[in-house]
Amino acid sequence: MRFIVDDFKIFQHLSSLHLHYLTPTRPLPEIFPYRYSNLKWEKVSCRIQISFHFPAHWSYVAEFIATLLFVFAGVGSAIAYGKLTALDPAGLVAIAIAHAFALFVGVSMAANISGGHLNPAVTFGLAVGGNITIITGLFYWIAQLLGSIVACFQLQFVTGGLAVPTHGVADGMNGLQGVVMEIIITFALVYTVYAIAADPKKGSLGTIAPIAIGFIVGANILAAGPFSGGSMNPARSFGNAVVSGDFSQNWIYWVGPLIGGGLVGFIYGDVFIGSYEALPASEDYA
Repeated sequence: MRFIVDDFKIFQHLSSLHLHYLTPTRPLPEIFPYRYSNLKWEKVSCRIQISFHFPAHWSYVAEFIATLLFVFAGVGSAIAYGKLTALDPAGLVAIAIAHAFALFVGVSMAANISGGHLNPAVTFGLAVGGNITIITGLFYWIAQLLGSIVACFQLQFVTGGLAVPTHGVADGMNGLQGVVMEIIITFALVYTVYAIAADPKKGSLGTIAPIAIGFIVGANILAAGPFSGGSMNPARSFGNAVVSGDFSQNWIYWVGPLIGGGLVGFIYGDVFIGSYEALPASEDYA
């Protein structure tokens, strides 16, 4: 491993920057001329301090707000269509479009502050690939889960107590099949995040990251909605389960998405990006 600067200098410099430099919209390889995951394992104190450093707090707030608004719009679309009529092909399309638009806006509004994860599976995949610290990722999870729970409680209140729908596999499917479906579609989502947001070679593709992420979620809901519900997001499913009190199938929407996101973090983050040649040393950060 090559080290351009020591951990203390890294932390000093990071302390002067906004935390969004640690996020997929601005990964560390763009700031420092080496892989962030190549830091010495015995010197992890700076990583822990970064997670508790003051700018990090705003990232957690941004994840909470953006996830709340995304879940409110996504779950709200399902409640609204369910009130009007039974779910049919047109309803599936409407719900997919609502999720796509809501995620596009949610990622856009949080991108400059937290990176716009809005999804524990995305956060986990980025952590596996070395784009975010484990401690920061855990705080992101807390913010995302709280945002989803608050959004579902708000929906229950403003709709006059209508039932909040929960995710579950279709009749004729078992839990394992649901997990595999969620692994596949979450893999597609997190791979998209890496390819157009976290990859140091993304170039101008980064400008379309929010809308591309929204599109892949909408497409996956159209494909998987009738089978597993097309969650791809443990937070999106967890808030519904809390409000409804039904956790019977919630495990599917943790196991599947986290496996899918983790696989991408290893394949794209550690293998593909890890194979890139190191950027030349710069005196700016020495």
